[in-house]
Amino acid sequence: MCVFCKIAKKEIPTEFLYEDDLTVAFRDIHPIAPVHVLVIPKKHIESVANITEVDERLMGRLILTAKKIADDLKISKEGYKLLIRVGEYGGQEVPHIHLHLIGGARLSEDIKPI
Repeated sequence: MCVFCKIAKKEIPTEFLYEDDLTVAFRDIHPIAPVHVLVIPKKHIESVANITEVDERLMGRLILTAKKIADDLKISKEGYKLLIRVGEYGGQEVPHIHLHLIGGARLSEDIKPI
């Protein structure tokens, strides 16, 4: 079982900023901005490359959850970044879909052309 599945099942103690029937959200342990929250589905899906049409509602919920948390943390007015990494070249480190909500400061573009 992956680390995010263990967090979602409350086998690893983590303070949730949000939880519903499909998702949980918690602060990233290695934040890159003042606000850095991970929103994950409770259902294990390795990456965006593995989603199907069955997961359409779940993927929408991830985005709506991130929007709600941004509103709750009062970063919506200034703006924020939503990021989903896919696979090794995309920088995905944990094999479980997770959406990064990053904000609370002016963010630079972190993708450079090669």
